[in-house]
Amino acid sequence: MKLSGAEILVRTLIEQGVDVVFGYPGGQVINIYDRLYEHQDDIKHILVAHEQGASHAADGYARTTGKVGVCIATSGPGATNLVTGIATAYLDSVPMVAITGNVSNDLIGRDSFQEVDITGITMPITKHNFFVNKVSKLADTIREAFRLAKSGRPGPVLVDIPKDVQVALFDYEPEAVVEPMPKIPPKAHKIENAIKLINEAKKPYIYCGGGTISSGASEEVKALAEKIDAVIGCSLMGISAIENSNERFLGMQGMHGHFASSMAQHNADLIITVGARFSDRATGNKAKYAPNAKIIHIDTDKAEIDKNIIAHLGICSDIKMALCEIIEGVDKAEHPEWIQTVKDFRDEEMKHLPVSDKMNPYNIIKVINECKTDDMPVATDVGQHQMWSAQFCEFGKPRKFVSSGGLGTMGFGLGAAIGSAVGTGGKSILVTGDGSFGMCLNELATAASYNIPVVIVIMNNGVLGMVRQWQTLFFNKHYSNTVLDRKTDFVRLAQAFGVMGYRCTEMEDFRETMKTAIETDGPVLIECFIDKDEMVLPMLPPGGSMDDIIVERVGD
Repeated sequence: MKLSGAEILVRTLIEQGVDVVFGYPGGQVINIYDRLYEHQDDIKHILVAHEQGASHAADGYARTTGKVGVCIATSGPGATNLVTGIATAYLDSVPMVAITGNVSNDLIGRDSFQEVDITGITMPITKHNFFVNKVSKLADTIREAFRLAKSGRPGPVLVDIPKDVQVALFDYEPEAVVEPMPKIPPKAHKIENAIKLINEAKKPYIYCGGGTISSGASEEVKALAEKIDAVIGCSLMGISAIENSNERFLGMQGMHGHFASSMAQHNADLIITVGARFSDRATGNKAKYAPNAKIIHIDTDKAEIDKNIIAHLGICSDIKMALCEIIEGVDKAEHPEWIQTVKDFRDEEMKHLPVSDKMNPYNIIKVINECKTDDMPVATDVGQHQMWSAQFCEFGKPRKFVSSGGLGTMGFGLGAAIGSAVGTGGKSILVTGDGSFGMCLNELATAASYNIPVVIVIMNNGVLGMVRQWQTLFFNKHYSNTVLDRKTDFVRLAQAFGVMGYRCTEMEDFRETMKTAIETDGPVLIECFIDKDEMVLPMLPPGGSMDDIIVERVGD
């Protein structure tokens, strides 16, 4: 049966298991939206306030469900408004399919109204992108986009569809949901070498990145740690891979990581790296990174091995498959001296934790931990609040920490929290700051319109806190353009959008308000005031190493 390209697109999305899309209509996708109207019982469309919100929502949906997130935008500015969200997903390896409309084929390259070369623009920030110039290619292109997005190292794929292709007719035959490309098994000699290195180690440390979560390898990491008596740390993207209650888990390491986790990695004699990329924020000065450790690097993406840190052994394969083979082959081991050393690091870390009953980031997050369940995702924007959340939020299941790691996208959080709530079918929590929240707060309209149960906690310090922290420590307190001094009343603003809003200045008030917010059916915003001079510690100075770690603020 011959169908229009727009109808073929929507049917193919449904065929591939898509139950929700996030988007914003426009002239060059009006045919697609007409077909979405006809199929609204099969596929839900969430109308966002801005296309950037659509891409962040699709991202949050994908991170929390493990499925491919989908967003739609019209040509020109609609398409370019997706770019920040696509780049965010690319840097964090999130499976997404972004669908854009474009002017008709005969108008391409003529500077037509709202024409832009979106495939050219997004080439560096997608796994692949497609310009579909014939309706006969459309269904298979969509299927291939989904296959690529969820294969190997996941990532975003863009499909640009000219208007005439959406109108043209062609035969459509439904097919099965596409399977990811075959997983790459590890080479036998690589596994043998890994087993040898692990058996020789006396101070093993397992370093988990986002690849641990996307490959579903959390249980294997825990089993390996138990068998070889290792401790476990993680990157920002690896948070929630291991539950905080696991006695071997030390938390995030790196520039703002836990003291014990960073020190254990620094003093290890073997680091087993699982799906992490050794970013500069994780390693500090690479010349001084883990000076006494041999490194095993297991990753699906061959390009990551030896890119930032030279590994003694690189294993390019499916992470879960490699870990299963290593677990089977390694000897059972005990390292009591190493475990005691790590305990000493933990004891030292505890000495530097702030003790106060006042409204501060640590107490705010403590209350969030008390109120949330293990099924509730916590999304963040980017800045100090993000690092405090990474340090102190507690998780019991994977895929529950949603944060922009690679790109560091301020304004990511609200859209991502909306997508997380839609994807999980439950409540999500957004921890944000006044600076980040101001960038994309228009998505309050989306949360209110669809009654999406997002609890928004704003840590309002009146400044751009992370930049101010650097200005305090390294730029002689030259607070250039980091004091916001804005007159925005977030509570009244929330109410204007149709969202319940509260303001808290005392911890007991926040505790009761947070309980109310968790029990509320729909979005809630809570504004909390914190001191502008609160700092995220520990901290490795830029270009510094563990020898330079700052664990407490000394003087003014």
